[in-house]
Amino acid sequence: MTDSKKNQNQNSPKSSRRNQGGPGHGMPLGRPAEKAKDFKGTTKRLIKYIGQYKWLMLIVIIVTILTTLLAVVAPNYSRFIINDLQQMIVGTLSQDAGITRIRNFFFLIIILQVIRFLLSMVMFLVGNKVSVFIGKKMRNDIREKFEKMPIKYFDSRQTGDILSVVSNDVDVVTNSIQQSLINIISSFFSVVGILVMMFIISWRLTIIALLILPLFILATSTIAKKSQSKFIRQQKQLGSLNGHIEEVFSASKIVKLFGKEEESFEEFQGINTDLAVDMRDAQFLSGLIRPIMEFISNIGYVVVVIVGGILAGATNPLLVGDITIFITYQKNFVNPILNIANVINQLQSTIAGAERIFEVLDQTEENQDFTLDEVNNYDFKGHVEFKDVDFSYSEDKELIKDLNLEVYPGKQIAIVGPTGAGKTTLVNLLMRFYEVNNGGIYIDGIKSTDYPRPVLRKQFGMVLQDTWLFSGTIKENVAFGKPDATDEEIIKACKQAHVHHYIETLPKGYDTVLKEDADNISKGQKQLLTIARAILFDPKILILDEATSSVDTRTESYIQNAMTFMMEGKTSFVIAHRLSTIKKAHTILVMNNGRIVERGNHKELLLKNGVYADLYNSQFLNQPT
Repeated sequence: MTDSKKNQNQNSPKSSRRNQGGPGHGMPLGRPAEKAKDFKGTTKRLIKYIGQYKWLMLIVIIVTILTTLLAVVAPNYSRFIINDLQQMIVGTLSQDAGITRIRNFFFLIIILQVIRFLLSMVMFLVGNKVSVFIGKKMRNDIREKFEKMPIKYFDSRQTGDILSVVSNDVDVVTNSIQQSLINIISSFFSVVGILVMMFIISWRLTIIALLILPLFILATSTIAKKSQSKFIRQQKQLGSLNGHIEEVFSASKIVKLFGKEEESFEEFQGINTDLAVDMRDAQFLSGLIRPIMEFISNIGYVVVVIVGGILAGATNPLLVGDITIFITYQKNFVNPILNIANVINQLQSTIAGAERIFEVLDQTEENQDFTLDEVNNYDFKGHVEFKDVDFSYSEDKELIKDLNLEVYPGKQIAIVGPTGAGKTTLVNLLMRFYEVNNGGIYIDGIKSTDYPRPVLRKQFGMVLQDTWLFSGTIKENVAFGKPDATDEEIIKACKQAHVHHYIETLPKGYDTVLKEDADNISKGQKQLLTIARAILFDPKILILDEATSSVDTRTESYIQNAMTFMMEGKTSFVIAHRLSTIKKAHTILVMNNGRIVERGNHKELLLKNGVYADLYNSQFLNQPT
């Protein structure tokens, strides 16, 4: 069992903003979208990725087209009703014939609207189903990929960035697949359908209406360019504000201690004022799009009405219904065009999110090769040997060179040295969190790479400086590595870890639920619980990494006693800065720059008067040894 070191430097997942709809009911056109590095390639891959849902996607496309066409055609029958009413009034159509025609058109419109409603229900239900399935598949694939990726991937990235892919990017992609697909198909066929209906009503009025279109394009593109720079400044200021707030509140005690509240508030006010100015400018410019569109549209309506009035007195006159419904179509003609522009803008962020997802899925996986076929009944003894081991995290910086070390079963090895000496790296190599560049590590005479990783790691127990406990009962946390453990076994392990009495004082005892990060118990009690977990798991090899470095003296004595019991008969690697905790170790290794510079027991190393003696004396100067 291993206690993974929890990354405390978690960033909030980056929010990818989505553009939906046209101006007035979605994100303004001026807001910049995040762009993908390879838009075309990622788009093709995304289409291929969701290919297993192609029939459901086809249903969505067909139903969306039918729904859009019904929405376009239905107003045309209203035109016939208005025209018939006009003809009945002027006497060119009899009352009986007119009422019959109007009744038929009315019921036809009702039927079309009912059909459109039902198709819309199917469209959104199927689209939502596809979106949910794709999201589920993406999360499953990412989660499965995480299980196969080496620890160095997680060490080299901030936790917030990883969480952002799983939560934010997947949500952006899946939501966009449904919304963008429906919007772009609906908008495209709306534009085509409305244009056809306008030509059917009057080709002259249609040409006049189209002459206004360049004014729309010119206005939106001009405003979009100017507002985009404002939105970029707004996002930068927002990032600065979030960073300032996180920094101040995470270090609130320090700020208060040095009396920097006033300065901190002034800095906040400055950033907040700049953000407010940029937000005002950006929102003002993007907000101009709708009124400018309406202004241009109203001018177009006036021109159409004037020309329509002239045509109404011509040889082939336009009726009131023709002009009325034409203006309705003209009003509805611009919105789909703006929707298409918004969807294209939104797709930039969608493909950028998909690109980050595929980057995770393309990461190199851990090598799963091993030579031993049957190791379940293998009797591990705990004999560990490093032979000519070379390792470096990066090619340009060598860390460990020609390391040779042999640890016999049941022996306790302490590893000391300055920060960056390679102590924790040694443990990471032992558990195959990283692979050696040259040489080999042998467990009971067999190379560690010959074991399957899960089998190898089950022989290790680890207690770290930063404890890891999950949200659940104390009993569940202690039995994490041995879920089939009995209550008696759990209690016995807790007694051996000197934490049983504390648990008994809690209102619900072993059924007490620990909060997230277990912040409802002290750090020392957390550490004792992780030791109890390791005792219950009963590994062959123990790794103790600074397990007592951040607790008080009394709790340290409890932890020391628990660890002493836990290490009996087991091969143990103890990484320590407090040298008082390793006096009884069989062998102490002093590491520096990835090499073992001294080795021996406590007394032998003091007599050498070398690196260890310097470290020890610096901690215990004027104290008896």
